[in-house]
Amino acid sequence: RHYFRHNCRRLGVDPFLSRGHRLGPSDDEMYQRTTVSVMKKEPGSGIMILSYSSQGFNIDGNKVFGPCAVLPPSILQWKVGNAKDITEESVSLFHMIIPQIEILVLGTGARIERIHPSVLALLQSKGIAVEVQDTPNACATFNFLINENRIAAAGLIPPSANPNTG
Repeated sequence: RHYFRHNCRRLGVDPFLSRGHRLGPSDDEMYQRTTVSVMKKEPGSGIMILSYSSQGFNIDGNKVFGPCAVLPPSILQWKVGNAKDITEESVSLFHMIIPQIEILVLGTGARIERIHPSVLALLQSKGIAVEVQDTPNACATFNFLINENRIAAAGLIPPSANPNTG
């Protein structure tokens, strides 16, 4: 890992999270942090999700507790408790903004949860593609899309400390 980072820095390559890369959650009892090293960030390249835990997220140095909506350049608290709370009303903020987002990445917690078909149909009718993933993969996907200069947003629910509770 160190060799990869060293060579990326030496070669001037801008590494980024790929969809195949899985971030690991932090272990609050061990005080470990999950971080993503961004070695070269272009000005105006968009915000990046640096880490997450069962408590919330670190987005460009901003600590966000609980579920959040990432609408670059804004980060908002998102009033959902779990994937069942993702309704047509709770996603309205994603389709009412200008410029219109191309893709919405939904992180449903420690595992992928089913989103009600009416919610997906509403977003599709507004011209927004939706990617539903567990939160660790949703963070990586969002970072990848932003790095590719896509107009993306994310709705993220922190992964539970106990994966059996969602």
